[in-house]
Order: sequence, then structure tokens, then C-alpha cells
Amino acid sequence: EFYGRTIGGDSRGVKKLASKRRNVVDPLQLTPGDHVVHATHGIGRFVKLAKREVSSGGRNPVKSVREYVVLEYAPSKRGYPGDKLMVPTDQLDLLSRYVGGEAPTLSKMGGSDWAQAKGRARKAVRDIAVELVKLYSARMAAKGHAFGPDTPWQRELEEAFPFAETMDQLQTIDEIKADMERPIPMDRLLSGDVGFGKTEVAVRAAFKAIQDGKQVAMLVPTTLLVKQHLETFTERFAGFPVKVKALSRFQTDKEARETLAGLTDGTIDMVIGTHRILTEKVIFKDLGLMIIDEEQRFGVEHKDALKKLKTNVDILAMSATPIPRTLEMAVTGIREMSTLQTPPEDRHPILTYVGARNDKQIAAAIRRELLREGQVFYVHNRVSSIQRVASELAELVPEARVVVAHGQMGEHQLEQVVDDFWERKADVLVSTTIIETGLDIANANTIIIDRADKYGLSQLHQLRGRVGRGRERAYAYFLYDDTKPLSETAADRLETIAVN
Repeated sequence: EFYGRTIGGDSRGVKKLASKRRNVVDPLQLTPGDHVVHATHGIGRFVKLAKREVSSGGRNPVKSVREYVVLEYAPSKRGYPGDKLMVPTDQLDLLSRYVGGEAPTLSKMGGSDWAQAKGRARKAVRDIAVELVKLYSARMAAKGHAFGPDTPWQRELEEAFPFAETMDQLQTIDEIKADMERPIPMDRLLSGDVGFGKTEVAVRAAFKAIQDGKQVAMLVPTTLLVKQHLETFTERFAGFPVKVKALSRFQTDKEARETLAGLTDGTIDMVIGTHRILTEKVIFKDLGLMIIDEEQRFGVEHKDALKKLKTNVDILAMSATPIPRTLEMAVTGIREMSTLQTPPEDRHPILTYVGARNDKQIAAAIRRELLREGQVFYVHNRVSSIQRVASELAELVPEARVVVAHGQMGEHQLEQVVDDFWERKADVLVSTTIIETGLDIANANTIIIDRADKYGLSQLHQLRGRVGRGRERAYAYFLYDDTKPLSETAADRLETIAVN
């Protein structure tokens, strides 16, 4: 066993320092198996708290009892048990809780892996910092388009909104319009819970840009969301001379060619599409606004393509679950940020249940929804067994019309299934997590999530947001298999979703 170094004298200063650090380790809150990071040795696994009698040395040694946090490190390649490190409790400033994921690889004591990992992380942070400074310096120096004040048509569009705006929505719309009217390109993050009205804010921003003769592009993560937004924007812009088109794998080659030509010659005012709109084939005549929905769902290659637009085009990014770096950039002032915190009028909180899977309860939940002529989402994230699960549900509730949707289906088949569900030709949609982002079916107000312990908190939050978008009371069931052990992390996530 290895021992952490000891420091003579008063340890109160060290403890005071530790108390100021984020993710500081409280040994009394640790449970065996928790991952802890040592500043020198890296990621270890907490084993126990131990007491040892130690001697002060010298001619007249004084014996005292010290407490240690015992950490275990990675086993050797030959199969020998991992080294153990004993860290005195007055040196907790060397330790922090691991917050980087669910199952990290343990570090090897005495090896260079941890030092190399820290070096790579420092370099990555420096690179990101340099890149951000360059990008945002260019944005501040760039000459963007200063949009004009609202037109009478803008007021007409806004007055046609069938719901009462929340105070948050009105404030956010004012902030975005003020940004658009400045000559510096806008870069604003709109953060708001699922169903809190981000789309209507985007509708008004897009219309303002189009009124000033500019084109608008809306980037969304899934083809289903393209279809959803296309309907919403087309409906809101009905009665105005605005041409909106989609660009995703659901379009035929002929439709795609016509859309590309329309963007190039300026006859199309707005395009809604997946990452396909970032390819070199898409050439805009005069792009003025880029709206990015669920920004955190796009990878590095998409962000790189966006950078080419970012220096002189106004950007409105929207997210229900902002990633920490995006939030950090917004909070530190590199990006402007607006938040929607107020639910729409008449919105009921979603009743959430977390518990073991039970067939009788599932049948009762589906039947209750059918009695009020509603529809049900049933999420099962394994394509290999999804048909079997759908058959079991059809046996449990024979009167329910059950359909299946997953990403491995043919494009047109998938589109047809979702369309049928939308048009109420089916009662229960058994699907993988393809419904996670943006699918808005107001008549579906019960969601049942099978093996909810296998999902991240962001996913659970997004999935629950698929229901409760109308004025009916919504129900969300997060179920787990009680025959299999529930990890502490999964239990914490389910507890969090249950109370929030």
C-alpha cells in the first residue's frame, strides 16, 4: 500500500482550502465504489475510511490515531490487484469527486497515463480558448446586417399567435429583435424547457429577417423535426408572401434540386433542414439568420461548417438542455443568453411515476389515455426486441392500435408510421429514442419509458417533454427491471427526474 504524504503543523488551512473547491470530497458522503480523482495519481475507486496509529518519531515518540481515505487503482496487466493509496483526511485538497461520466477507466499508480491525460486536457483547453477568442473577436469586428424596425406585417403575424405570450417570451423576443437591429452579428443562446415556446420566438425572428429581404436557415437534428417545424412555420406564415422549404433525406432528388436552386436565386425565403444544409452544395443568395435547434446535438464537424457562417450572419441557438461549455460561454458574456422559465398558460405539470415495470400498471395507463381519446408513446430502445414488445402490448390491451417506429426502418415507411400516429390512426407508438427531440403531438399525453435506468438525465428530460404540450394532464412513467441491480448513478438520475 502507498501512503499519501503527511504535512506537519496545523491542518486547518488545508481543510479551509478544500472547502472552497468545487467537487471537494466529503469522506462521510463517499460510498465504496465511488470514483475519486487524486491530483497526482489520477482516477481511483474509493474503498473505505481507515484508521491507523502513527508515531511522531524522535526520541520520545508520541502515538496518535489518523484517519485515511483508502483508494484503489487499476490492476496490473498481469492480473495483480491494483495498488492502494491511503490519503490522510487533512489532505482532502488533493482529492475531488469524479464528474466526467459514468464508468471511467481507473488510473495506474506510478504510470505516466494520468500526467499525459492532464497534459492533453490543458492543451485542449488552450486550443479552445484561442479558437473562441479568434472567433468572437472576428464577430465583434465584423460588419453584420442591421435589420430594420418591425413592419406592420410583423405586428399582424404576432397578433395572430393563438396563445397568450408569457412574460419571458415577450422579453426574449425584445432582446432578439434589439440584437438583430444592431450592426454587430447576433449570437444568442435561447435556453428554455421543452414546450415553453422557443419555436414561436424563432418564428418571429425568422419573419423579421425575411421582412428585411434576408434568407433564413433553420438547422435541426432529425428529419422528423424538419417535418414538424415545416408545418409550424408554414402555418404561421400562411397569408404572407413567404416561401418555406425543407431539406432532408425525406425530400426526393427533384425536390432537393428545386430547393437548392431556389436558395441560390433567392426565390426561397427560408429553409428548414438537417446538417444537409451545411454542405457546399447549399448556396444562399443572401443569408441573414441561422437558427440552430437543439444545438448540443450537433458534432464537431457540423460546428466547423457553421463557423464559416458565424462571422457575419446572425445566429439564434436554441436548447432545452444546454451543454456546460455552451452555458459557460453564455454566462461569461461571450454569447448573449435568454431564458424561458415560465410555462405557457393552462399548462399542467406532468405527473411523473418512477418504479419497477408492471404489466397491469402499463395496461391501466394505456386504457386511461384511450378513455379520454388520447395517445401513448412507449419507448423501448432496442430494435432487436421492439416488435416483440409491441406484440406484448397489443395482447395486454387488445383494443389499442399499436404501431412501431425506429431508425432502421426505411425513410418513407418511418414517415408513414409517424404520419399515421399524428393523424390518430394509431393509439400507441412503440419507438426507440427517435421521438426524443422535437416530435410535437398534442394528443399524446402519456409516455411510458422501458428500462429508464439506461438513459441519461438529459434524455429522460427530453423524452418526458414529448407529452404535456396541450392542455390535458400528462403522465410519464419511468420504469426499470427490478430483477436486475440498479446502479447508484441510475437511481440518482431517476430520483432527480421524479422530483423535477
